[in-house]
Amino acid sequence: MKRGGNIIAFEVEGGLNGGQQFIDHIKMCSITSNLGDSRTIISHPASSTHSKLSVEERRQVGISDGLIRVSVGLEHISDIIEDIDQVLSSCHV
Repeated sequence: MKRGGNIIAFEVEGGLNGGQQFIDHIKMCSITSNLGDSRTIISHPASSTHSKLSVEERRQVGISDGLIRVSVGLEHISDIIEDIDQVLSSCHV
């Protein structure tokens, strides 16, 4: 792979509910806990991969309730940004 393959993370407002709302409204990006694919994948660790940990245990490993992880795939960057932006502007997270 010559391009792509980065993982970024950001936090949405609203904690656990805000993170779940963000994931519920994403359209183009795939939702999964596996971050390795040629497609852009989005995950909300607090409600998926790290959901069995307590809030304190998640905080100790750097997983806040509103953390969103994005594994950037090979789609055009403007499509990825548009998908994320439509959630942020419509859900106020």
